[in-house]
Amino acid sequence: MSKKKPLILVTNDDGITAPGIRTLIEVMNTIGDVVVVAPDAPQSAMGHAITINDTLYCNKVTVNEEEPQTEYSCSGTPVDCVKLAVNEILKRKPDLCVSGINHGSNSSINVIYSGTMSAAVEAGTIGIPSIGFSLLDYSLEADFEPAKKYVKLMVEQCLEQGLPKGVVLNVNIPKLPESNIKGIKVCRQADAHWEETFDKRKSPLGKDYYWLTGEFINKDKGEDTDEWALENGYVSVVPVQFDLTAHHAIKDINSWKL
Repeated sequence: MSKKKPLILVTNDDGITAPGIRTLIEVMNTIGDVVVVAPDAPQSAMGHAITINDTLYCNKVTVNEEEPQTEYSCSGTPVDCVKLAVNEILKRKPDLCVSGINHGSNSSINVIYSGTMSAAVEAGTIGIPSIGFSLLDYSLEADFEPAKKYVKLMVEQCLEQGLPKGVVLNVNIPKLPESNIKGIKVCRQADAHWEETFDKRKSPLGKDYYWLTGEFINKDKGEDTDEWALENGYVSVVPVQFDLTAHHAIKDINSWKL
């Protein structure tokens, strides 16, 4: 008796036609039965946003006639895509949700802004093992070929081993040829941040407008972080929890005169 293939939900934040998600779909088709529900346009840095004051559209599409999976293009955010997939499209809860492959890093503090990771986290909150994948290359011409080996390995291990309750994985892949990637490091999130500025300009009508810019500052010198791993040629894997309670602070706050 043949083993039943896992049902895999694929999504992203760069849009359903982005090269990263097409690569992810290709790899997932070698592992299980794939259903894609992804944004119809880029939704980068949307975090965990959901659509509540507008209509949502979700249309069945064919991006590549040679590929076997079922695909839906959604007008909403990455989190909307997961919610619609689970509640309206899929006939059963998927065995795995994978999000990405993002064009650009989602390491360190970037995880909280990431639409890619928020989609994975949303799936995790309803008990679906989930992984977000990112490649440290923002170019639309990025080479995702070296990522395939590590995506497949992480997914196969996740399906075989399972994930701890309340945890999803944040996987970042360095911009290197496959032969130069040294392996995988399970890491903590680096203590880093953005020092932001706003470039203030004037429109032709004389109105002020702004472009957000800034510099990424990593003062964390630890060799057990995602930033260290990526800088040193490793794929970083950070287990991410979505219980935001600062458990270590409860005792201190209870000492207040409340």
